[in-house]
Amino acid sequence: MRIGNLLNRVAGAAVLAFVLLVTSTGLAIWWNARQDARPASDAIVVLGSAQYNGVPSSIFEARLEHAIALYEEGVAPVIVTVGGRAEGDEFTEAEAGREYLANGGVSRDALLAVEEGVDTLESMRVVATAFGEHGWTSAVVVTDPWHAMRAERMAEDQGIDAESSPTRQGPAVQTRGTQFRYILRETAAYLLYRATGESVAGAPGIG
Repeated sequence: MRIGNLLNRVAGAAVLAFVLLVTSTGLAIWWNARQDARPASDAIVVLGSAQYNGVPSSIFEARLEHAIALYEEGVAPVIVTVGGRAEGDEFTEAEAGREYLANGGVSRDALLAVEEGVDTLESMRVVATAFGEHGWTSAVVVTDPWHAMRAERMAEDQGIDAESSPTRQGPAVQTRGTQFRYILRETAAYLLYRATGESVAGAPGIG
């Protein structure tokens, strides 16, 4: 066999393997987005998103409302909000989330704001530290459907026994076109994380 033909076959196999990897990852994200795990856990962790002068964005609000439903269902006795402050912001995402939940009827004794984290990976790292301080080991992670698989994986990699219960409301699930864009973005972000162990900045809740 000529070297040229061998190289072409190797290149073709590599391209095929890459396509299969991307496709299978996208399908896994799509499948995971349709799951809803609600085991009894130590805490419900709500990943932050944009807030405006202390008022959660529509994406963030949908997550918080879902967390309230899980809390009222008795999934966990504590809700943890996580997320730092963007440049120029007066409030952190975690703080805005905590106040929304408190105003929504959740006891402040059942709320913990972890006011750090600029992306999903950093958020999971600081949440894991908080879990260690409180002796917690298990969590139900609340985020958008397409973000759930990567968020759950990052939590597990930080030593948290994590399941995900994504919200079914909000802009991230409004149209099929939006869903497709989120799946493509999450596929790239998930593969980057698995390859490098690092996160990537993106749209709110995607980094």
